[in-house]
Amino acid sequence: MTNFISSIKDDNPAASQLLDYKQNEADQPSTTPTITTTSQGAPIDSLTSSMTAGPNGPIVLQDFTLLDHLSHFDRERIPERVVHAKGAGALGYFELTHAQPHCRASLFQHVGQRTPVTVRFSTVGGESGSADTARDPRGFAVKFYTDQGNWDLVGNNTPIFFIRDPILFPSFIHTQKRNPQTHLPDANMFWDFISLRPETVHQVSFLFGDRGIPDGYRCMNGYGSHTFKNVGSDGTPCYVKYHWKTDQGIRNLTADQAQALSASDPNYAIRDLYNAIAQGNYPSWTLYVQIMSYQQAQVASFNPFDLTKIWPQAQYPLCPVGRMVLNQNPTNYFAQIEQLAFSPSHMVPGIEPSPDKMLQARLFSYPDTHRHRLGANYANLPINRARASVQNYQRDGPMQTTDNGGGAPHYFPNSFGGPSVTREAVEHGDSVTGQVARVETGDEDNFSQCRVFYRRVLDEAARERLTDNLAQHIAQVTDPAVRERALALFTNVDRDYGAAIARKLPPIRQVRAVSLTEETGVAKCPYRSRL
Repeated sequence: MTNFISSIKDDNPAASQLLDYKQNEADQPSTTPTITTTSQGAPIDSLTSSMTAGPNGPIVLQDFTLLDHLSHFDRERIPERVVHAKGAGALGYFELTHAQPHCRASLFQHVGQRTPVTVRFSTVGGESGSADTARDPRGFAVKFYTDQGNWDLVGNNTPIFFIRDPILFPSFIHTQKRNPQTHLPDANMFWDFISLRPETVHQVSFLFGDRGIPDGYRCMNGYGSHTFKNVGSDGTPCYVKYHWKTDQGIRNLTADQAQALSASDPNYAIRDLYNAIAQGNYPSWTLYVQIMSYQQAQVASFNPFDLTKIWPQAQYPLCPVGRMVLNQNPTNYFAQIEQLAFSPSHMVPGIEPSPDKMLQARLFSYPDTHRHRLGANYANLPINRARASVQNYQRDGPMQTTDNGGGAPHYFPNSFGGPSVTREAVEHGDSVTGQVARVETGDEDNFSQCRVFYRRVLDEAARERLTDNLAQHIAQVTDPAVRERALALFTNVDRDYGAAIARKLPPIRQVRAVSLTEETGVAKCPYRSRL
């Protein structure tokens, strides 16, 4: 029996995960036994019997153990992804092997530098219980935890896609799902859409070719698919496409093999990835990039931002970048893979969007679905949290698990020590859409129309009431610099306007700090300045 169990563990580590957990727990020295508790940490005396009023009486609502247990169980599931619902994931690192002068992102600067990654592979159209061996594109999403924040390279195992305009995406995905009346897959829906949209023929030819059913996730390539814009350290922009080439070699399944596996092992790809990593057979991929200058984009014979087309490698050769290795299985699938949230909009300095229409729509759609599935604070979940310092003005919301900014200002701009903003002038535009930049409007004419309002619209009595009201409110300001700036606003409108307010302001009086009385422990009220 011992030899039999050892054989299972060697050949199929996923099948012996619980045995491994039990052994690892036994190997850990512990001074106290593990005791089951409620969600509040209180020890419980039973998980096999509910509290009742008498041996045969009804359950009583005072049984918090039961209510705690059931109410959480009722809420265990979160909405599955509309697309890419079925997937597998792993953790590892990306190592730069060739510096990339065309991109100033820090992870591309120092050869040998390693960046932690988490990767999720998936099928696209099926539900979370569907077979891994369906004829379907495969998702290939990589989250890089860089020292400048998280970068998500979210793509597929094909370099192209079915459509080029995002307004068609919901309809296309509907054809991959179930008929709304029969609740069954429907070939009429699929081929009706495909035949009405001829731009789909390139991807359909890939899908029904040899690569339509990869042999697991380890033996397939990945592609960023979209065209991205990279900016070098000298400010020079270019367009790029990213390619992951599997170091295991490409392997695919025939239709008959896939059909057999869908019946015997519908989780074939998940199991294959988990077991390979558990056995120390770490899968790896080499990252390449195609580069196109703005000048080349302007004279290209095809639209470089069309997701239904590739860039010919003879014109735009693959340039090596680095190597990704996956060497760690998730310790908990839900926490690290199901809650893993990718978006093409998660970028770092040096990596920017291009005019690719599908990419532009995904910049919105991905974070939107994460806020629906995981909540407004999805970025705070441990697996999504940036390893770089996060300082911002986002506050509150469901499931806020950080210190929520503490006592720091929660508005910008401010003069009380909140995080600043790095202003970087965008000196390059886009070769197709023209200049794409942030335009500051704060220094436009802010005063002339207000000057007319104060001088000509208001009579003397109205001006008196206005300055009274303003003075009463500004009198509550305890920071001299803030009060001075406030007065300057109105002085810039009209010197008399500012002077009238200033005359009505009392001197700033020091506010005493809140303290506790020794007798009651109740906070004393601070003194408020009054007119």
